[in-house]
Amino acid sequence: MTQNLKWWKKAIVYQIYPLSFADSNDDGFGDLQGIIHKLDYLKNLGVDVLWLSPVYQSPMDDNGYDISDYYKIDPIFGSMDDFIQLLQKTHERGMKLIMDLVVNHTSDEHVWFKESKKSKDNPYRDYYIWRDEPTDITSVFSGSAWEYDSTTNQYYFHLFSQKQPDLNWDNAQLRSAIYRMINHWLDLGVDGFRLDVIDLIGKDVDHFQLSDGPYLINRLTEMKHQCFLGRDIMTVGEMPSLSIQRAAEITDEKNGFLNMIFQFGHVGLDEVPGKGKWVLKPLDLIEFKQYFLKSQTLFANQGWNSLFLANHDQPRAVSRYGSIKFRTESAKMLVTILYGMQGTPYIYQGEEIGMTGVRFKQLSDYKDLETIHMYHENLAKGWSHDSIMASIYAKGRDNSRTPFQWDDTLHAGFTKGTPWLSVNENFNEVNASKDLSNAEGVYHFFQSLIQLRKSMDVFDFGHFSLVDSMNPNHFSYQRIYEDESILVIGSFSNQTIQVDYSVFDQYRCLISNYPSVSLSKSTSLPPYYGAIYYKKSENK
Repeated sequence: MTQNLKWWKKAIVYQIYPLSFADSNDDGFGDLQGIIHKLDYLKNLGVDVLWLSPVYQSPMDDNGYDISDYYKIDPIFGSMDDFIQLLQKTHERGMKLIMDLVVNHTSDEHVWFKESKKSKDNPYRDYYIWRDEPTDITSVFSGSAWEYDSTTNQYYFHLFSQKQPDLNWDNAQLRSAIYRMINHWLDLGVDGFRLDVIDLIGKDVDHFQLSDGPYLINRLTEMKHQCFLGRDIMTVGEMPSLSIQRAAEITDEKNGFLNMIFQFGHVGLDEVPGKGKWVLKPLDLIEFKQYFLKSQTLFANQGWNSLFLANHDQPRAVSRYGSIKFRTESAKMLVTILYGMQGTPYIYQGEEIGMTGVRFKQLSDYKDLETIHMYHENLAKGWSHDSIMASIYAKGRDNSRTPFQWDDTLHAGFTKGTPWLSVNENFNEVNASKDLSNAEGVYHFFQSLIQLRKSMDVFDFGHFSLVDSMNPNHFSYQRIYEDESILVIGSFSNQTIQVDYSVFDQYRCLISNYPSVSLSKSTSLPPYYGAIYYKKSENK
Protein backbone atom coordinates (compact mmCIF):
# COMPACT_ATOMS: atom_id res chain seq x y z
CA MET A 1 0.00 0.00 0.00
CA THR A 2 1.58 3.25 -1.14
CA GLN A 3 1.69 6.11 1.35
CA ASN A 4 1.89 9.71 0.29
CA LEU A 5 4.97 11.70 1.18
CA LYS A 6 5.74 15.39 0.83
CA TRP A 7 7.60 15.98 -2.43
CA TRP A 8 10.82 16.94 -0.69
CA LYS A 9 10.88 13.60 1.10
CA LYS A 10 10.77 11.72 -2.19
CA ALA A 11 13.17 14.04 -4.01
CA ILE A 12 16.71 13.42 -5.22
CA VAL A 13 18.69 16.62 -4.60
CA TYR A 14 21.76 17.60 -6.64
CA GLN A 15 24.10 20.20 -5.22
CA ILE A 16 25.69 22.51 -7.76
CA TYR A 17 28.79 24.49 -6.81
CA PRO A 18 28.33 27.12 -9.52
CA LEU A 19 31.94 28.33 -9.63
CA SER A 20 33.05 24.86 -10.71
CA PHE A 21 30.15 23.32 -12.62
CA ALA A 22 30.11 24.67 -16.19
CA ASP A 23 31.58 27.82 -17.73
CA SER A 24 29.60 29.14 -20.71
CA ASN A 25 31.69 32.23 -21.53
CA ASP A 26 35.22 30.84 -20.98
CA ASP A 27 36.24 33.32 -18.30
CA GLY A 28 37.31 30.47 -16.01
CA PHE A 29 34.34 30.69 -13.66
CA GLY A 30 31.24 28.51 -13.80
CA ASP A 31 28.02 30.44 -14.41
CA LEU A 32 24.23 30.25 -14.65
CA GLN A 33 24.15 29.77 -18.41
CA GLY A 34 26.54 26.87 -17.96
CA ILE A 35 24.05 25.26 -15.57
CA ILE A 36 21.19 25.85 -18.03
CA HIS A 37 23.13 24.00 -20.73
CA LYS A 38 23.47 20.96 -18.43
CA LEU A 39 19.88 20.70 -17.17
CA ASP A 40 19.05 17.73 -19.39
CA TYR A 41 22.10 15.87 -18.04
CA LEU A 42 20.67 16.33 -14.55
CA LYS A 43 17.09 15.52 -15.50
CA ASN A 44 18.18 12.29 -17.18
CA LEU A 45 20.08 11.28 -14.06
CA GLY A 46 16.83 11.40 -12.09
CA VAL A 47 17.37 14.65 -10.20
CA ASP A 48 14.28 16.38 -8.76
CA VAL A 49 15.81 19.39 -6.99
CA LEU A 50 18.82 21.59 -7.77
CA TRP A 51 20.55 23.20 -4.81
CA LEU A 52 22.72 26.14 -5.84
CA SER A 53 25.56 27.26 -3.64
CA PRO A 54 25.45 31.08 -3.36
CA VAL A 55 25.22 33.14 -6.54
CA TYR A 56 24.47 36.47 -4.86
CA GLN A 57 26.75 39.48 -5.24
CA SER A 58 29.95 38.82 -3.32
CA PRO A 59 33.63 39.80 -3.21
CA MET A 60 34.29 36.02 -3.11
CA ASP A 61 36.47 35.97 -0.02
CA ASP A 62 34.74 32.68 0.86
CA ASN A 63 33.51 31.77 -2.62
CA GLY A 64 30.14 33.44 -2.32
CA TYR A 65 29.38 32.62 1.31
CA ASP A 66 30.24 36.26 2.01
CA ILE A 67 27.27 38.13 0.54
CA SER A 68 27.47 41.85 -0.18
CA ASP A 69 23.98 42.20 -1.71
CA TYR A 70 21.21 39.63 -1.15
CA TYR A 71 19.11 41.00 -4.01
CA LYS A 72 21.67 40.85 -6.82
CA ILE A 73 23.34 38.07 -8.81
CA ASP A 74 27.12 38.36 -8.90
CA PRO A 75 28.35 39.23 -12.42
CA ILE A 76 30.71 36.22 -12.26
CA PHE A 77 27.61 34.02 -12.56
CA GLY A 78 25.58 36.21 -14.93
CA SER A 79 22.57 38.45 -14.46
CA MET A 80 19.17 38.34 -12.82
CA ASP A 81 17.73 37.57 -16.26
CA ASP A 82 20.01 34.51 -16.38
CA PHE A 83 18.74 33.43 -12.99
CA ILE A 84 15.10 33.82 -14.00
CA GLN A 85 15.81 31.81 -17.14
CA LEU A 86 17.46 29.08 -15.07
CA LEU A 87 14.47 28.98 -12.74
CA GLN A 88 12.04 28.75 -15.66
CA LYS A 89 14.04 26.10 -17.54
CA THR A 90 14.36 24.05 -14.36
CA HIS A 91 10.61 24.21 -13.74
CA GLU A 92 9.86 23.35 -17.36
CA ARG A 93 11.68 20.06 -16.83
CA GLY A 94 9.65 19.25 -13.74
CA MET A 95 12.54 19.99 -11.39
CA LYS A 96 12.72 22.47 -8.53
CA LEU A 97 15.44 24.88 -7.43
CA ILE A 98 16.55 25.84 -3.93
CA MET A 99 19.10 28.51 -3.12
CA ASP A 100 21.80 28.66 -0.49
CA LEU A 101 20.97 31.27 2.12
CA VAL A 102 23.68 32.74 4.36
CA VAL A 103 22.15 34.82 7.15
CA ASN A 104 24.51 34.23 10.06
CA HIS A 105 26.92 36.73 8.52
CA THR A 106 27.43 38.99 5.52
CA SER A 107 30.42 40.31 3.67
CA ASP A 108 32.19 43.28 5.22
CA GLU A 109 31.39 44.96 1.89
CA HIS A 110 27.64 44.78 2.51
CA VAL A 111 26.14 48.25 2.88
CA TRP A 112 24.85 47.32 6.33
CA PHE A 113 28.36 46.72 7.61
CA LYS A 114 29.81 49.74 5.84
CA GLU A 115 27.25 51.88 7.68
CA SER A 116 27.69 49.95 10.93
CA LYS A 117 31.39 50.81 11.01
CA LYS A 118 30.87 54.55 10.68
CA SER A 119 29.87 55.37 14.24
CA LYS A 120 28.42 53.86 17.41
CA ASP A 121 25.14 55.69 16.89
CA ASN A 122 24.68 54.74 13.22
CA PRO A 123 21.23 53.17 12.60
CA TYR A 124 22.96 50.03 11.31
CA ARG A 125 25.46 49.77 14.18
CA ASP A 126 23.41 47.16 16.00
CA TYR A 127 23.00 45.00 12.88
CA TYR A 128 26.36 43.46 13.87
CA ILE A 129 28.02 42.34 17.11
CA TRP A 130 30.37 44.93 18.60
CA ARG A 131 32.21 44.82 21.93
CA ASP A 132 34.79 46.95 23.74
CA GLU A 133 37.06 43.99 24.47
CA PRO A 134 37.63 40.68 22.69
CA THR A 135 37.03 37.32 24.32
CA ASP A 136 38.93 34.10 23.60
CA ILE A 137 36.51 32.72 21.00
CA THR A 138 38.45 31.31 18.06
CA SER A 139 37.41 31.75 14.44
CA VAL A 140 36.56 28.62 12.45
CA PHE A 141 39.17 29.89 9.97
CA SER A 142 41.90 30.26 12.64
CA GLY A 143 42.82 33.16 14.89
CA SER A 144 40.57 35.30 17.04
CA ALA A 145 36.89 35.69 16.18
CA TRP A 146 37.18 39.39 17.07
CA GLU A 147 38.58 42.07 14.76
CA TYR A 148 39.55 45.52 15.96
CA ASP A 149 38.17 48.54 14.10
CA SER A 150 39.97 51.81 14.72
CA THR A 151 37.11 54.05 13.57
CA THR A 152 35.07 53.42 16.71
CA ASN A 153 37.72 51.72 18.86
CA GLN A 154 35.66 48.51 19.18
CA TYR A 155 35.84 44.90 18.04
CA TYR A 156 33.36 43.17 15.75
CA PHE A 157 32.61 39.46 15.90
CA HIS A 158 33.30 37.13 12.97
CA LEU A 159 33.10 33.40 13.58
CA PHE A 160 34.46 32.83 10.07
CA SER A 161 36.69 35.14 8.01
CA GLN A 162 37.37 38.67 9.23
CA LYS A 163 35.59 39.71 6.02
CA GLN A 164 32.46 37.85 7.21
CA PRO A 165 31.10 39.82 10.19
CA ASP A 166 28.31 38.05 12.09
CA LEU A 167 24.87 39.58 12.05
CA ASN A 168 23.22 40.50 15.35
CA TRP A 169 20.02 38.48 15.40
CA ASP A 170 18.94 40.18 18.63
CA ASN A 171 18.08 43.23 16.51
CA ALA A 172 14.43 43.14 15.40
CA GLN A 173 15.00 45.48 12.45
CA LEU A 174 17.75 43.21 11.15
CA ARG A 175 15.47 40.18 11.43
CA SER A 176 12.70 41.97 9.54
CA ALA A 177 15.12 42.90 6.76
CA ILE A 178 16.21 39.25 6.48
CA TYR A 179 12.60 38.04 6.30
CA ARG A 180 11.76 40.56 3.57
CA MET A 181 14.69 39.27 1.57
CA ILE A 182 13.69 35.63 2.03
CA ASN A 183 10.13 36.35 0.93
CA HIS A 184 11.42 38.25 -2.09
CA TRP A 185 13.14 35.14 -3.43
CA LEU A 186 10.21 32.87 -2.56
CA ASP A 187 7.80 35.23 -4.32
CA LEU A 188 10.10 35.08 -7.34
CA GLY A 189 9.45 31.34 -7.53
CA VAL A 190 12.41 29.79 -5.72
CA ASP A 191 11.37 26.44 -4.21
CA GLY A 192 13.17 26.76 -0.90
CA PHE A 193 16.52 27.18 0.79
CA ARG A 194 19.51 25.41 2.21
CA LEU A 195 20.26 27.56 5.26
CA ASP A 196 24.00 27.91 5.91
CA VAL A 197 25.13 27.38 9.55
CA ILE A 198 21.62 28.34 10.64
CA ASP A 199 22.19 26.89 14.12
CA LEU A 200 24.39 29.92 14.85
CA ILE A 201 21.64 32.55 14.65
CA GLY A 202 20.56 31.73 18.21
CA LYS A 203 23.98 32.31 19.75
CA ASP A 204 24.95 34.25 22.87
CA VAL A 205 28.58 35.27 22.34
CA ASP A 206 28.93 36.79 25.82
CA HIS A 207 28.16 33.43 27.41
CA PHE A 208 30.14 31.45 24.78
CA GLN A 209 27.00 29.69 23.54
CA LEU A 210 27.36 29.44 19.77
CA SER A 211 25.84 26.38 18.10
CA ASP A 212 22.23 25.70 19.11
CA GLY A 213 22.27 28.75 21.35
CA PRO A 214 19.54 29.89 23.73
CA TYR A 215 17.64 31.92 21.12
CA LEU A 216 17.65 29.41 18.25
CA ILE A 217 14.12 28.09 18.66
CA ASN A 218 12.68 31.61 18.96
CA ARG A 219 14.51 32.66 15.80
CA LEU A 220 13.41 29.58 13.84
CA THR A 221 9.83 29.99 15.05
CA GLU A 222 9.73 33.58 13.87
CA MET A 223 11.33 32.72 10.52
CA LYS A 224 8.87 29.89 9.98
CA HIS A 225 5.86 32.15 10.60
CA GLN A 226 7.22 35.14 8.71
CA CYS A 227 8.48 33.24 5.65
CA PHE A 228 7.81 29.51 5.38
CA LEU A 229 4.35 28.78 6.77
CA GLY A 230 1.74 28.13 4.07
CA ARG A 231 4.31 27.78 1.27
CA ASP A 232 4.98 24.47 -0.48
CA ILE A 233 8.76 24.73 -0.23
CA MET A 234 11.78 22.79 0.95
CA THR A 235 13.99 23.96 3.81
CA VAL A 236 17.18 22.25 4.94
CA GLY A 237 19.29 23.69 7.71
CA GLU A 238 23.03 23.20 8.08
CA MET A 239 23.50 22.49 11.80
CA PRO A 240 26.78 20.58 12.02
CA SER A 241 27.00 20.13 15.79
CA LEU A 242 23.41 19.20 16.60
CA SER A 243 22.67 15.83 18.14
CA ILE A 244 20.51 13.42 16.16
CA GLN A 245 17.76 13.76 18.76
CA ARG A 246 17.79 17.55 18.53
CA ALA A 247 17.70 17.39 14.73
CA ALA A 248 14.68 15.06 14.86
CA GLU A 249 12.85 17.55 17.10
CA ILE A 250 13.61 20.54 14.88
CA THR A 251 12.41 18.67 11.76
CA ASP A 252 9.25 17.25 13.32
CA GLU A 253 6.53 17.67 10.69
CA LYS A 254 3.93 19.02 13.14
CA ASN A 255 5.93 20.99 15.68
CA GLY A 256 9.27 21.54 13.97
CA PHE A 257 10.69 24.44 11.97
CA LEU A 258 12.65 23.01 9.01
CA ASN A 259 12.05 20.05 6.70
CA MET A 260 15.44 18.45 7.34
CA ILE A 261 18.90 19.16 8.68
CA PHE A 262 22.51 18.53 7.71
CA GLN A 263 24.37 17.32 10.77
CA PHE A 264 27.96 16.19 10.55
CA GLY A 265 28.19 13.43 13.14
CA HIS A 266 28.97 10.76 10.56
CA VAL A 267 31.47 12.85 8.57
CA GLY A 268 33.51 13.58 11.69
CA LEU A 269 34.21 9.98 12.56
CA ASP A 270 37.61 10.04 10.86
CA GLU A 271 38.76 12.83 13.19
CA VAL A 272 40.46 12.40 16.56
CA PRO A 273 37.77 13.55 19.05
CA GLY A 274 38.38 17.03 20.39
CA LYS A 275 41.28 17.74 18.02
CA GLY A 276 39.35 19.41 15.17
CA LYS A 277 38.91 18.40 11.56
CA TRP A 278 42.60 18.22 10.63
CA VAL A 279 43.83 15.61 13.15
CA LEU A 280 42.77 12.33 11.60
CA LYS A 281 42.31 8.68 12.49
CA PRO A 282 41.21 5.67 10.43
CA LEU A 283 37.46 5.33 10.04
CA ASP A 284 35.98 2.76 12.44
CA LEU A 285 33.31 1.09 10.32
CA ILE A 286 31.53 -0.32 13.38
CA GLU A 287 31.23 3.20 14.81
CA PHE A 288 30.05 4.40 11.38
CA LYS A 289 27.33 1.73 11.29
CA GLN A 290 26.19 2.51 14.82
CA TYR A 291 25.78 6.18 13.92
CA PHE A 292 23.44 5.31 11.06
CA LEU A 293 21.54 2.80 13.20
CA LYS A 294 20.85 5.54 15.72
CA SER A 295 19.88 8.13 13.11
CA GLN A 296 17.67 5.76 11.12
CA THR A 297 15.91 4.63 14.30
CA LEU A 298 15.29 8.14 15.61
CA PHE A 299 14.18 9.66 12.31
CA ALA A 300 11.80 6.75 11.68
CA ASN A 301 9.71 8.05 14.57
CA GLN A 302 10.19 11.81 14.35
CA GLY A 303 11.43 14.38 11.86
CA TRP A 304 13.17 13.67 8.57
CA ASN A 305 16.75 12.87 7.59
CA SER A 306 19.12 14.08 4.86
CA LEU A 307 21.40 11.49 3.29
CA PHE A 308 24.85 12.67 2.21
CA LEU A 309 28.52 11.76 2.33
CA ALA A 310 30.01 14.74 0.47
CA ASN A 311 29.37 18.41 -0.28
CA HIS A 312 31.33 21.58 -1.04
CA ASP A 313 32.82 21.57 2.48
CA GLN A 314 33.56 17.84 2.65
CA PRO A 315 36.09 15.71 0.74
CA ARG A 316 35.11 13.51 -2.18
CA ALA A 317 33.34 10.38 -0.91
CA VAL A 318 35.37 7.95 -3.05
CA SER A 319 38.68 9.29 -1.76
CA ARG A 320 37.46 9.41 1.83
CA TYR A 321 35.49 6.20 2.27
CA GLY A 322 36.29 4.18 -0.84
CA SER A 323 39.33 3.36 -2.93
CA ILE A 324 41.11 4.99 -5.83
CA LYS A 325 42.20 1.55 -7.03
CA PHE A 326 38.56 0.39 -6.98
CA ARG A 327 37.17 3.82 -7.86
CA THR A 328 34.05 2.87 -9.83
CA GLU A 329 33.24 -0.06 -7.56
CA SER A 330 33.52 1.97 -4.38
CA ALA A 331 31.61 4.93 -5.85
CA LYS A 332 28.72 2.57 -6.63
CA MET A 333 28.95 0.80 -3.28
CA LEU A 334 28.85 4.03 -1.28
CA VAL A 335 25.74 5.34 -3.02
CA THR A 336 24.06 1.94 -2.60
CA ILE A 337 24.64 2.03 1.16
CA LEU A 338 23.43 5.61 1.40
CA TYR A 339 20.37 5.44 -0.85
CA GLY A 340 19.06 2.27 0.76
CA MET A 341 18.25 4.32 3.87
CA GLN A 342 15.27 6.47 4.80
CA GLY A 343 15.69 10.18 4.10
CA THR A 344 16.21 12.60 1.24
CA PRO A 345 19.31 11.71 -0.81
CA TYR A 346 21.82 14.34 -1.92
CA ILE A 347 24.27 14.07 -4.80
CA TYR A 348 27.25 16.42 -4.77
CA GLN A 349 28.29 17.36 -8.30
CA GLY A 350 30.71 14.78 -9.69
CA GLU A 351 29.71 12.00 -7.30
CA GLU A 352 27.65 10.50 -10.11
CA ILE A 353 30.78 9.94 -12.21
CA GLY A 354 33.07 8.95 -9.35
CA MET A 355 35.18 12.11 -9.14
CA THR A 356 38.01 11.97 -6.61
CA GLY A 357 39.90 14.36 -4.36
CA VAL A 358 42.89 16.33 -5.57
CA ARG A 359 46.52 16.41 -4.40
CA PHE A 360 48.02 19.74 -5.47
CA LYS A 361 51.78 19.81 -5.00
CA GLN A 362 52.04 23.45 -3.94
CA LEU A 363 50.10 25.34 -1.28
CA SER A 364 49.79 28.17 -3.82
CA ASP A 365 47.57 25.92 -5.95
CA TYR A 366 44.91 25.92 -3.21
CA LYS A 367 42.27 28.67 -3.07
CA ASP A 368 40.27 27.80 0.06
CA LEU A 369 40.97 30.33 2.80
CA GLU A 370 40.31 27.80 5.59
CA THR A 371 43.01 25.55 4.15
CA ILE A 372 45.53 28.38 3.72
CA HIS A 373 44.93 29.74 7.23
CA MET A 374 45.25 26.25 8.72
CA TYR A 375 48.54 25.62 6.93
CA HIS A 376 50.23 28.73 8.33
CA GLU A 377 48.74 28.31 11.82
CA ASN A 378 49.86 24.69 12.19
CA LEU A 379 53.27 25.39 10.63
CA ALA A 380 53.77 27.97 13.37
CA LYS A 381 52.78 25.31 15.94
CA GLY A 382 55.56 23.05 14.74
CA TRP A 383 53.73 20.73 12.36
CA SER A 384 55.84 19.61 9.44
CA HIS A 385 54.97 20.63 5.89
CA ASP A 386 54.35 16.99 4.95
CA SER A 387 51.99 16.33 7.84
CA ILE A 388 49.97 19.46 7.08
CA MET A 389 49.72 18.55 3.41
CA ALA A 390 48.59 15.04 4.35
CA SER A 391 45.69 16.57 6.29
CA ILE A 392 44.89 18.89 3.39
CA TYR A 393 44.88 15.98 0.94
CA ALA A 394 42.42 14.20 3.24
CA LYS A 395 40.11 17.00 4.39
CA GLY A 396 40.76 20.24 2.47
CA ARG A 397 37.66 21.82 0.96
CA ASP A 398 39.23 22.30 -2.47
CA ASN A 399 39.07 18.51 -2.83
CA SER A 400 35.44 18.84 -3.80
CA ARG A 401 35.66 22.22 -5.52
CA THR A 402 37.85 21.43 -8.52
CA PRO A 403 36.03 22.00 -11.84
CA PHE A 404 33.58 19.38 -13.02
CA GLN A 405 35.21 16.94 -15.41
CA TRP A 406 32.97 16.87 -18.49
CA ASP A 407 35.38 15.31 -21.01
CA ASP A 408 39.06 14.75 -21.81
CA THR A 409 39.64 18.03 -23.67
CA LEU A 410 41.51 21.04 -22.31
CA HIS A 411 40.54 21.76 -18.68
CA ALA A 412 38.17 18.77 -18.76
CA GLY A 413 35.68 20.67 -20.91
CA PHE A 414 34.85 23.00 -18.01
CA THR A 415 36.25 26.09 -19.75
CA LYS A 416 38.47 27.14 -22.63
CA GLY A 417 39.88 29.89 -20.43
CA THR A 418 42.01 29.56 -17.32
CA PRO A 419 39.97 27.84 -14.60
CA TRP A 420 39.71 29.67 -11.26
CA LEU A 421 40.90 26.44 -9.58
CA SER A 422 43.02 23.85 -11.35
CA VAL A 423 41.32 20.76 -12.75
CA ASN A 424 42.13 17.40 -11.16
CA GLU A 425 44.89 15.84 -13.27
CA ASN A 426 42.96 12.56 -13.59
CA PHE A 427 40.33 14.13 -15.90
CA ASN A 428 41.49 12.08 -18.89
CA GLU A 429 40.39 8.94 -17.06
CA VAL A 430 37.53 10.37 -14.96
CA ASN A 431 35.03 12.44 -16.92
CA ALA A 432 31.33 12.48 -17.73
CA SER A 433 31.72 11.78 -21.43
CA LYS A 434 33.72 8.61 -20.82
CA ASP A 435 31.46 7.49 -17.99
CA LEU A 436 28.24 8.04 -19.97
CA SER A 437 29.56 6.02 -22.90
CA ASN A 438 30.13 3.04 -20.62
CA ALA A 439 27.03 0.96 -19.88
CA GLU A 440 28.71 -0.07 -16.61
CA GLY A 441 29.61 3.53 -15.72
CA VAL A 442 28.94 5.19 -12.37
CA TYR A 443 26.34 7.59 -13.88
CA HIS A 444 24.18 4.74 -15.19
CA PHE A 445 24.42 2.96 -11.84
CA PHE A 446 23.20 6.12 -10.05
CA GLN A 447 20.43 6.42 -12.61
CA SER A 448 19.26 2.82 -12.07
CA LEU A 449 19.50 3.07 -8.30
CA ILE A 450 17.48 6.29 -8.26
CA GLN A 451 14.76 4.67 -10.41
CA LEU A 452 14.71 1.65 -8.11
CA ARG A 453 14.46 3.79 -5.00
CA LYS A 454 11.55 5.78 -6.40
CA SER A 455 9.63 2.62 -7.34
CA MET A 456 9.45 0.90 -3.93
CA ASP A 457 7.87 2.03 -0.65
CA VAL A 458 10.29 -0.02 1.43
CA PHE A 459 13.00 2.61 0.85
CA ASP A 460 10.80 5.30 2.41
CA PHE A 461 9.08 3.38 5.18
CA GLY A 462 11.03 0.19 5.89
CA HIS A 463 12.20 -0.62 9.41
CA PHE A 464 16.02 -0.46 9.60
CA SER A 465 18.17 -3.10 11.28
CA LEU A 466 21.88 -3.86 10.99
CA VAL A 467 23.12 -7.24 9.79
CA ASP A 468 26.39 -8.58 11.25
CA SER A 469 26.75 -5.27 13.09
CA MET A 470 30.15 -5.96 14.68
CA ASN A 471 31.90 -6.96 11.45
CA PRO A 472 34.57 -4.32 10.67
CA ASN A 473 34.70 -5.06 6.93
CA HIS A 474 31.18 -4.64 5.60
CA PHE A 475 28.08 -2.50 6.17
CA SER A 476 24.92 -4.54 5.63
CA TYR A 477 21.39 -3.80 6.77
CA GLN A 478 17.81 -4.90 6.26
CA ARG A 479 14.73 -2.78 5.57
CA ILE A 480 11.25 -4.32 6.04
CA TYR A 481 7.91 -2.75 5.16
CA GLU A 482 4.67 -4.72 5.01
CA ASP A 483 5.37 -7.71 2.73
CA GLU A 484 8.61 -6.30 1.24
CA SER A 485 12.13 -6.75 2.52
CA ILE A 486 15.47 -5.61 1.15
CA LEU A 487 19.02 -6.45 2.15
CA VAL A 488 21.59 -3.74 1.40
CA ILE A 489 25.23 -4.84 1.26
CA GLY A 490 28.40 -2.76 1.14
CA SER A 491 31.90 -4.14 1.50
CA PHE A 492 34.48 -1.64 2.75
CA SER A 493 37.37 -4.02 2.14
CA ASN A 494 39.91 -4.04 -0.68
CA GLN A 495 40.05 -7.83 -0.36
CA THR A 496 37.48 -10.56 -1.04
CA ILE A 497 35.72 -11.30 2.25
CA GLN A 498 33.46 -14.15 3.42
CA VAL A 499 30.12 -13.29 5.06
CA ASP A 500 27.29 -15.49 6.33
CA TYR A 501 24.08 -14.42 4.56
CA SER A 502 22.39 -17.84 4.85
CA VAL A 503 19.17 -16.40 6.30
CA PHE A 504 18.79 -14.35 3.12
CA ASP A 505 19.27 -17.19 0.64
CA GLN A 506 15.76 -16.68 -0.78
CA TYR A 507 16.44 -13.06 -1.73
CA ARG A 508 17.07 -12.05 -5.35
CA CYS A 509 19.44 -9.32 -6.50
CA LEU A 510 17.91 -6.04 -7.73
CA ILE A 511 21.11 -4.11 -8.39
CA SER A 512 24.82 -4.67 -7.85
CA ASN A 513 28.16 -3.19 -8.86
CA TYR A 514 29.59 -6.61 -9.85
CA PRO A 515 27.89 -9.68 -11.29
CA SER A 516 25.61 -10.58 -8.38
CA VAL A 517 26.77 -13.17 -5.85
CA SER A 518 24.51 -15.80 -4.33
CA LEU A 519 23.71 -15.43 -0.65
CA SER A 520 24.77 -18.37 1.47
CA LYS A 521 26.55 -19.34 4.67
CA SER A 522 29.86 -18.39 3.07
CA THR A 523 29.21 -15.64 0.57
CA SER A 524 32.29 -14.22 -1.13
CA LEU A 525 32.08 -10.44 -1.49
CA PRO A 526 34.55 -8.93 -3.99
CA PRO A 527 36.35 -5.71 -3.00
CA TYR A 528 33.88 -2.86 -2.40
CA TYR A 529 30.90 -5.00 -3.41
CA GLY A 530 27.61 -3.10 -3.25
CA ALA A 531 24.18 -4.57 -3.88
CA ILE A 532 20.51 -4.59 -2.93
CA TYR A 533 18.63 -7.88 -2.61
CA TYR A 534 14.85 -8.25 -2.34
CA LYS A 535 12.20 -10.62 -1.09
CA LYS A 536 8.43 -10.38 -1.02
CA SER A 537 6.69 -12.42 1.67
CA GLU A 538 4.01 -14.81 0.48
CA ASN A 539 2.08 -15.03 3.76
CA LYS A 540 1.12 -11.38 4.03
